[in-house]
Amino acid sequence: MAARQPFADADTADEAVRATCDDATTCKRFATSKGYWKDSSLQYFVRNVGERKAPEINRGYYARVQGVNLLLDAFLKKTQGHCQVINLGAGLDTTFWRLQEENLLPRKLFEVDFPTVVARKIHHIKTKPPLSKPIIDVHSTDSLLLESHVLDSDRFCIIGADLRDVPGLDEKLRRFQLDPELPTLLLSECVLVYMTPSQSSSLVHWAAQTFHTAMFINYEQVNMSDRFGQVMIENLQRRRCALAGVELCQSLDSQKERFLRAGWDQANALDMMAVYSVLPQDDVARIERLEFLDEKELLQQLLQHYCICWATKDRLNLGLSQLAF
Repeated sequence: MAARQPFADADTADEAVRATCDDATTCKRFATSKGYWKDSSLQYFVRNVGERKAPEINRGYYARVQGVNLLLDAFLKKTQGHCQVINLGAGLDTTFWRLQEENLLPRKLFEVDFPTVVARKIHHIKTKPPLSKPIIDVHSTDSLLLESHVLDSDRFCIIGADLRDVPGLDEKLRRFQLDPELPTLLLSECVLVYMTPSQSSSLVHWAAQTFHTAMFINYEQVNMSDRFGQVMIENLQRRRCALAGVELCQSLDSQKERFLRAGWDQANALDMMAVYSVLPQDDVARIERLEFLDEKELLQQLLQHYCICWATKDRLNLGLSQLAF
């Protein structure tokens, strides 16, 4: 566990971070209900669509989901599925079900999150056949493990762990057949920012040391030193949610530098405004017709304060450095 901060209770801070999982899931649920993108599994984690979200929030989530998926799918196709994926701080993410539906599954997909979050996710899977059946369908042995904080099958594994405890994380992943020799994609979305710079650097360094051919995709805040960024920080602080790693979110350069310092060979970063502008424009035009957007300037500010940073190592010379938007 992280050391207790002098003016904040660590348990309260962790609880606030866990609550961001629900925020993201309910926002995605609303956006999919409006038709921004399709997600047939999300309804089993969040039954109700919930209260209306502003159009700029929906477009922001659309850019996030499409941007991350574009890089993830490019990696899976580049490796022809001969790879593994580790989703760090996965929450109630539905990537496994999407990839299974689209016949894009890697050799194995690992998810890691706080044990309490994992327990909730596993409960949903156990009690809802539309979630459990796709896991069973790609599982060929008798040894499917299903406990309160662990699910392990041939192609999908969910582990309860604290990402700040890197040796513990490494031990748990290896216990469930993590293969350091396989090309590996690591994914984190608004996760590293809740860790101190030294904690996130340890995690990123571990990944660089463990996998010789890999890609790390990180989605989180950027340009946080301006007034808009300060307001974002203050809003989260009011919810007892401190951005412990915000100093690494000052610029696209500071985002890239974290990976380069930790042993990654190459790093790139784009703010979400840039990502939004290079997504397939016919689909962007489609979603822009879904809702009238009055506050175009607010959307632009929002997208300029989030980014996708991706870093690569490529000892197998697969051409991972070519993966980009």
